[in-house]
Amino acid sequence: MDRQEYLDQISAANRPVKAGGGKVKSVLSSKFFLVGIIFVVLLVIIIVIGAILSGGKSGIKEKTYALNMHISYDMSVIDNYQKSIKSSDLRSDSASLYSVLSNTNRDLESYLKDTYGNSDPKGALKESKQNELALERDGLESELFEAKINGLLDTIFARKFSYEISLLLNEEYQIYSAVNNDTLKGIIDTSYNSLENLYNKIDNFSEAK
Repeated sequence: MDRQEYLDQISAANRPVKAGGGKVKSVLSSKFFLVGIIFVVLLVIIIVIGAILSGGKSGIKEKTYALNMHISYDMSVIDNYQKSIKSSDLRSDSASLYSVLSNTNRDLESYLKDTYGNSDPKGALKESKQNELALERDGLESELFEAKINGLLDTIFARKFSYEISLLLNEEYQIYSAVNNDTLKGIIDTSYNSLENLYNKIDNFSEAK
């Protein structure tokens, strides 16, 4: 063996080996590894979909309780000021609105009790949401009280309750669009159509009539 061959052998023997390079490549290309990756991806997708569905159901529950509490508050305000309205047309529309809200409130309470075992919104809504609705009711009461003192009740009542109806319509639309329960959809559908009719009347109110 000549000197060059000897040096080549030494060089080959001391050449660093890429540690685990072959094993890593083998693992990455193995069927078990690919199946594992697919399983993890599917598991993540299932968890995300489950969270979305669970959140949607919870959201509908809270929105339905909030809607019923909103309706109850509007009923109490109407009851306090309806007799003070001067316009017979607006007073009639106000009475119709109270009737629609009362029927919806009754039907929603029945649905909530049958579905969740409790019709009381205070037992299902976060305190922050309850406070928000209570503040809105108090603000509405305050504006109508001031309007009554200043002889502007009819105009302000029509303006504020056309707005209140628009809020209720929006809440009902959100629930109706997201829920699959036929009973709840029926309640919302009946209420929505009646409120939409009354909105047009009250929103077009004019004391000049």
